[in-house]
Amino acid sequence: MSDELTAGDLQEWVAGLDVLFARVAGRFGRVEPRRQARAYLLGLLAPIERKNGWQLAEAAGDAAPDRMQRLLNSARWDPRQVRVDLRDYVMDNLGHRDGVLIVDDTGFLKKGDKSAGVQRQYSGTAGRIENCQLGVFLAYASPLGRTLIDAELYLPKSWTEDRERCIRAGIGEEVAFATKPVLARTMLARAVKAGVPASWVSADEAYGMDNKFRRFLEEHRLSYVVAVPKSQWIGMGWGGEIRADTATAQAPPEAWKRRSCSDGAKGERLYDWALATVTFEAEPGYQRWLLVRRSLTPNAKGELELAYYLCYAPVGTTLEDLIAVAGSRWAIEECFQSAKNETGLDHYQVRRFDAWHRHITLAMLAHAYLAVTAAHAPKVQAAWSASHQQKSAVCWHA
Repeated sequence: MSDELTAGDLQEWVAGLDVLFARVAGRFGRVEPRRQARAYLLGLLAPIERKNGWQLAEAAGDAAPDRMQRLLNSARWDPRQVRVDLRDYVMDNLGHRDGVLIVDDTGFLKKGDKSAGVQRQYSGTAGRIENCQLGVFLAYASPLGRTLIDAELYLPKSWTEDRERCIRAGIGEEVAFATKPVLARTMLARAVKAGVPASWVSADEAYGMDNKFRRFLEEHRLSYVVAVPKSQWIGMGWGGEIRADTATAQAPPEAWKRRSCSDGAKGERLYDWALATVTFEAEPGYQRWLLVRRSLTPNAKGELELAYYLCYAPVGTTLEDLIAVAGSRWAIEECFQSAKNETGLDHYQVRRFDAWHRHITLAMLAHAYLAVTAAHAPKVQAAWSASHQQKSAVCWHA
């Protein structure tokens, strides 16, 4: 297959984008912001190095970024309504009964202290404490594709307890402090209410160790495989509890099974896995498990690394089912990487709370279009990606 984007491919690509934008056009009441939103979306998909106000404006043929900034900062439109259309678009094209909803957060490095929610805090993206904003995201992964469908900006207490600072950043009085698991529950509740087809939820330790988060999933009949720390206490019924690492140390050699949890860039991701039934009460027809993943090769300290998961699913769920869901969590990391690299998720230069949500929503919309195109027109998507990378490289050297 040629790496060149032919005229026919380009026509098909633009036609698909027009179909997507027709879904959201009505959210922009006036003609000017509607046109600007389409130009913004096209800029996010364009082969340009950085996708900030100036370069998006240049891609749209504007002499200055005023119109782009107005779209994010003062035009009248609600990004949450656009995300409803985004979610529906993804479900219409990638929805599958075996879908997995994945929760995670990512950091956006920032200078200064004016951007909404910014402070020195741990960023998993950087792997250390940095001056940054944190966004909590919800991704949808199915056998048909994967993309981001919802997001909320995390506001530390240092922000929500300083109302004057909030006013300057466009944060309304109705916005109260919410932990990252609470923000995740809010997004999951929206997905459940909308009838998103999903059999599972996956999340990392920051969410999995929160018992209110797990209880929320159980109350909504959402099966889950969530990571927990080795120190996680596991209820064993009759008031007994045991730590995850203590329970794992008791696993006999024959309990470990070598399985692949997914295909990675370098082939199958092989690990040894062990599964233990947790006797703590569950709803009729459901069961709890402790799932443990063990690396095949020692780390720098000469130790085999272990990862722990609490699982809740219908009776009869197999080890392979649970492993597949545990492996699906990497999908959101891949979404973060591709959305930052290809649709400018982290290229914004805004300070206001509402402007952050607006840029992030349009970046997710662009990313969803790439995911759907890859699922339904892989030849077009492959040609576009090759063209994008080639032109980006030229732009980088310019």
